[in-house]
Amino acid sequence: MVDHLLVEPVSPESKGMALCGASYSGHLQMAQLLIERGADVNAQGEQYGVAYGPPLDCASSQGHEPVVRLLIEKGADVNAQRRFEGNALYSAAADGHELAVRTLIEAGADVNAQGGHVGNALAVASIMGHKLLVKLLIDKGADVNAQGGHWGNALQAASGIGHEPVVRLLIEEGANINAQGGEYGNALQAASYMGNEPVVRLLIEEGADINAQGGKYGNALQAASSKGHTLLVQLLIDKGADVSAQGGKYGNALQAASSKGHKLLVQLLIDRGADVNVQGGYWGNALQAVSYGGHEQLVKLLIEKGVDVNAEGGEYGNALKAASYWGHNYIVEILIRAGAHENVEHHTIGVNNGEDTSVLQD
Repeated sequence: MVDHLLVEPVSPESKGMALCGASYSGHLQMAQLLIERGADVNAQGEQYGVAYGPPLDCASSQGHEPVVRLLIEKGADVNAQRRFEGNALYSAAADGHELAVRTLIEAGADVNAQGGHVGNALAVASIMGHKLLVKLLIDKGADVNAQGGHWGNALQAASGIGHEPVVRLLIEEGANINAQGGEYGNALQAASYMGNEPVVRLLIEEGADINAQGGKYGNALQAASSKGHTLLVQLLIDKGADVSAQGGKYGNALQAASSKGHKLLVQLLIDRGADVNVQGGYWGNALQAVSYGGHEQLVKLLIEKGVDVNAEGGEYGNALKAASYWGHNYIVEILIRAGAHENVEHHTIGVNNGEDTSVLQD
């Protein structure tokens, strides 16, 4: 196959794909031969349904610094973006290839270039926990507060995954601890959702706003509640989190915990002052959330705590309609005995009329 590529007339795409393969595998001599025979050092595209290139990205992702250097010498664009994600510096940083990162930066790679799922080289190095590489990138001019990508910024990325040493370094280097952006809104919410208690404690100690609003879950308490992190919820409340704060997917922490059936957490939130009748969020209130989910014990608990069984709002209008729609007949009976108005059509278990419930997924 290689001899064919070097001798027989072949398409530019085939040569480009071959150069990417040689670069990815670290075959310096083969890469040299392919370039001499006309392979494009900046080739990228798709052949036989397989995306490839550019070669510099292929070599950088595996840390093959000699090949990286060769490609640069032969004219490879150090800032070329991949068709689908990032660039060579991003790829090298993701896998912690310090020598390749240094070579790319020396050749003019933009340390703040945006691209890729995580946003930039600093963010991807942070999320992978490459502390020394994070420090190198910052020393070379990476903006610790650059926005972009799924996590919004490097601090939120490191916080979400739980790399405490990297979080500490980023803060020392000037990262804005309350910066907004990304799916989880801020670093504290990301760490809370993922259950990273040491990072949560560190962020609070360093001045994170415990009630900051934003992101998918509205605030850190709701994020932790949605995942059932009981001890973390206790910590956040002890540190001043507002148990009644509104916002986000579930409207409030109680509805978040209720929707997932976290009984101990629901009890904790109520004991700490959560209003069982507070309105908001996808289901309108906690009772509708537990009725939808079929959480019988939580339905009983909320009724014991004085919930309004006829409260209106949310996706299904009220708790009885939610339980009836999803066929939770035992909950329907509990609600009716508690005074719910019998004015909805009952459905059998498993019937959902083809409803799209994708919004319910975390």
